[in-house]
This record gives sequence, C-alpha cells and structure tokens, in this order.
Amino acid sequence: MFRIHPPDVMVRITKVHTGGGDRGETSLASGERVSKAHLRVGFYGTVDELNSVIGMVLSEFHRLEGHHKDGGARATVRTVRSAAVAKLGLIQQELFDIGGECSFMPGQVPEMVTVISQEQADRLCDEMDVWTEQLEPLSSFILPAGSPLISTIHLARTIARRAERMAVQIRDSDGDDAVRDVVIAYLNRLSDWFFVLARWVGMVLGESETLWVPLGKRMLD
Repeated sequence: MFRIHPPDVMVRITKVHTGGGDRGETSLASGERVSKAHLRVGFYGTVDELNSVIGMVLSEFHRLEGHHKDGGARATVRTVRSAAVAKLGLIQQELFDIGGECSFMPGQVPEMVTVISQEQADRLCDEMDVWTEQLEPLSSFILPAGSPLISTIHLARTIARRAERMAVQIRDSDGDDAVRDVVIAYLNRLSDWFFVLARWVGMVLGESETLWVPLGKRMLD
C-alpha cells in the first residue's frame, strides 16, 4: 500500500503484496476499485513500461566502452553520456509524476501533488533543437536498427508514442478533462525527443543510419 504525503515527504510504501488484485481489479490513487483492463490503468502501466525501458537505455549508455584499447579515453562516449544520462534520469522522474497524476480520476488530484507543466514539455523541444542543428536532413525514414543502445532508444520512442495514444483514448472516452493537454503534449514531444536522440547519438558515435527504401524502388534495384 502507498499513501500520498505533502510534497516535501516521499511516498511511503508499507506493503507490496495485498492480494487485492488477485481477481483482476486494482485501486486508483483516488480510491476507486476498477478493472485492471481500465483505460487509465493501462495508460499509467504503459508509462511505467516506458520508464523501465529508459532504465535499459541508461544501462546501454553505461555499457559503452569508455576507453580505447591503448587506454586513451573515447571522447565521443564521454560526449553522449554527458549529454543524455542526466536528461534521461530527469525524464524518469517526470514519468513518475505523470503516472502519479493519472492514477487519480479527473478532478481528484490533491492540491499538494505537484504536476508537470508546459515548462517540462518545452524543455524537450529545446533539447531536440540543439541536437537537430548538428544532424543532416533525412531523405527518407530510417529503420529502427543499429547498436543495442540505438535500438533500445527507438524502443523507448515507440512506447512513448503508444502512451500518448492511450492518453488520447482516455480523453476521447471520458472527456477533455480526463487527461490534461500538457501530459499529451509532453508524451508527443518525448517520442520525438527519443527519435532525435537516437540519430544524434549514432552520429557522435559514428554509426551509420539505414534508410527505408520504398518497395517500388527496391523492385527497380
């Protein structure tokens, strides 16, 4: 069980297993018992899935070989780590903020719970712009492939997009106030952020991109 405390106190988890979900139901943070197939449960579960995959991305960053065989430091590895690792950690925190907010029914989020704002969504755009300025324009879509790091970033991108679609589905089903606009905007930009990050990391590390070649052109070739 967990309880919401004032903002200067962490959530307190006193018990993980309760047996209350053994029959396919769970409790929202606002107290309602709902099916585990409830759209809102599926949404914040997908946000949790995304957060877990970001943990995998961070693991891949830390697995990068930081030194050449002669013992010299690889500046490119230092560059991508310093640019991305702290940002990814902050995003993990913000995804918990989103999951916490959206585990309440509309209008029931306590005033003491601090929610994300447009500032966080705009920050993602600012970071993307810095990386995009260093990238060559694309002449086609790129395949989600490459090193384990790049491929895992693309996996995070697709899960962020799925979370966004689920948020829109909740709003379409339950009304405009079911999920705040800024939550949807944040997830939309986050998926784009991962796309740009994958390209930028690949560029810095010297990995080539594989472009999609349409079927008609492949047949001609």
